[in-house]
Amino acid sequence: MNYDGLPTDYWNRQIARVEELRRKIAARSLIAAGRVIPDDADLVIGTGRRIDATIMFTDISDFSQRSSNTSDEQEMMLRVLNLYFTEMIRIIEEYGGVVEKNTGDGLMAYFEDKHAGTGDENSSKCAIACALTMQAANEYLLNPILRASGVTPIQYRTTIEHGAVTIARIGAPQRFNANVAIGNAANFASKMLGQIKANDIGVGRAAWVRLPEYWRNTWTNLAPTSTGWTYGTPPQPYPLYLYLGRWVKLV
Repeated sequence: MNYDGLPTDYWNRQIARVEELRRKIAARSLIAAGRVIPDDADLVIGTGRRIDATIMFTDISDFSQRSSNTSDEQEMMLRVLNLYFTEMIRIIEEYGGVVEKNTGDGLMAYFEDKHAGTGDENSSKCAIACALTMQAANEYLLNPILRASGVTPIQYRTTIEHGAVTIARIGAPQRFNANVAIGNAANFASKMLGQIKANDIGVGRAAWVRLPEYWRNTWTNLAPTSTGWTYGTPPQPYPLYLYLGRWVKLV
């Protein structure tokens, strides 16, 4: 995987993949009586694993304002989310990330250094490259499909931070349970979603310092608002940066 740009061959495969996904979603009925809870045996309830990783959170902007009262509206919403999340998760996995949680209107994923697929690149650079590819796919591949279907395009926010976290599975066996990320890096990334705008990519200081110097100097600005967090002794304001760079659109 090339983390310094969006390769043409990868993009062409992605275009074909999204079109195939669109056809599959359009061809099948998605709503049936009852529900099936996916089986996840990666973690025993109440246990966790501690990792040093870059954490990514995404959140669809104004998701609750989308109308979903009627059966037709709910069916369309399901198709939209199926298209969006399927492609976003595939991109994350192709960039060496692991999706640990789907929040209904967002995702939580983590990237480890030296994870399979990342080569020699550190996880923070991988997460940024992944976020840029996700943005490109949403803008140039997914949203044109939604507009053609008369659906409001999706806009979403992304936050990225690095640090030690514990990935744990909590809840009741065979009933309700979910994966959570415990640690300051995950808390910061989650909370900072509320401080950035649609289509922004926010980067915490710990992830920011791990990016290539050229990326930091050329493509990042300090976010205009205070995060309310501090670090160091004596305490200093903990900064959030906005990553302004975007992949160039490929023909």
